[in-house]
Amino acid sequence: MNTEHYDDLIIGGGKAGKTLAPALVAAGRKTALVERSLKMIGGGCINIACIPTKTMVASAEVAHTVRHSATYGVNTSAPTVDLAAVIQRKRSVVESSRAINLHSLETALGHDLIIGTARFVAPKTIEVATAEGSIRHLTAERLFINTGTRPLIPSIPGLKEFGFLTSESIMELEQLPEHLIVLGSGYIGLEFAQMFRRFGSRVTVIGQRGQILSPQDPDIALAAQTFLERDGVEFLLNAKVLWVVREASPLENRAGHDTILQIQVPDREITLQGSHLLVAVGRAPTTDTLNLAVASVAMNGSGFIPVNDRLETNVPGIWALGDINGGPQYTHIALDDYRIIKANLLDGGNRSTSDRPIPSCLFIDPELAHVGLTEAEAQQQGYDIRVAKLDASAIPRARTLGQTDGLLKAIVDAKTARILGCSLLCHAAGEMLSTVQMVMQAQLPYTVLRDGVLVHPTMTEGLNLLFSKL
Repeated sequence: MNTEHYDDLIIGGGKAGKTLAPALVAAGRKTALVERSLKMIGGGCINIACIPTKTMVASAEVAHTVRHSATYGVNTSAPTVDLAAVIQRKRSVVESSRAINLHSLETALGHDLIIGTARFVAPKTIEVATAEGSIRHLTAERLFINTGTRPLIPSIPGLKEFGFLTSESIMELEQLPEHLIVLGSGYIGLEFAQMFRRFGSRVTVIGQRGQILSPQDPDIALAAQTFLERDGVEFLLNAKVLWVVREASPLENRAGHDTILQIQVPDREITLQGSHLLVAVGRAPTTDTLNLAVASVAMNGSGFIPVNDRLETNVPGIWALGDINGGPQYTHIALDDYRIIKANLLDGGNRSTSDRPIPSCLFIDPELAHVGLTEAEAQQQGYDIRVAKLDASAIPRARTLGQTDGLLKAIVDAKTARILGCSLLCHAAGEMLSTVQMVMQAQLPYTVLRDGVLVHPTMTEGLNLLFSKL
């Protein structure tokens, strides 16, 4: 079989890969990008993660606002959620975004955008089983692996036999679950929990630890849990699922089957019954089909590909970008992976991952945005710290919006007055966080935010109040 030669090969078209490909082409590099499916053009964020989930979160927020409209002096009837229409809106947003990405890649790559499944057959040679049914062999001087992740499925007796939902399949439901059980109390589980509660489902979240959002400080996590409970989300923490079964629904007025979980909590075993089970306990790397051993590319025990701070694998000329390298699983981090590669390989730069901030946002209501160190992490690293906290109800804009739930928290180095970390649990937290992050990156003292002239009344003005607490 003929082998086709390229300068660069990209396996997977997620945020890093899809952005890198046109840049390589523009630099005169003969480049091919292999993506397994036309339905995944643009990567996981656009098709199965950030964009579809936030589109559905927006629908849930509208339902919640209508349900509480009388608070604002607007009287209306209780909303009826048409889940099929919500899903169709989500599909439309995804398809539009996918089309934009497909056009961009086809313009840059032409026939070198290859739809198919790739695996290594030699150190720098891949075999691609194309969507048309042909087999192609491609080789290149440099390869970039950007194949992303998929839902992690734990080993629980009965789980695979009796069925469950993932973060992907739940977004295709067209009938509202009567009682959704969510296994997992991290970002994915909590977003879906509040979303479906606001759509009208009963929701129970099962967490393995005693605290939701385990990387966060306890005060922030507890506040977030309190607000979710106020929405009607139920929690079972310090819980371990022992087994799962499904049986015919005992309710005469409802067809179908119920999921039954036997759960170990600290002092006893309990049985929990629901109509649907969502498994949201993390993400697993998509490396199992790549045949990396042939290329001598190392993986860790979880299947991720370790890289150095320049995103290089253990094999010269092979890089791993985005979620697959085991770093923070955020689209904005994958985009920065692209910037690092471009700077180092095309622009004569010397960038690394060692000094970049890791901002994040959990899109519940109120949002939880975070950057830098938590209080516990700062203490563990030996900093002499000062801590500021502010109730969101102190922010004038929050009061005008009726969005007074929340807690703002900042960690400052007492010696340098620089901000070490910040957690914002409040309305529009994701937008506010960027202001804090820019001050941190500029290595300015916290007084810049304490004394800054910020527009009134805005949520960002709350940073004046927060840092005045120090």
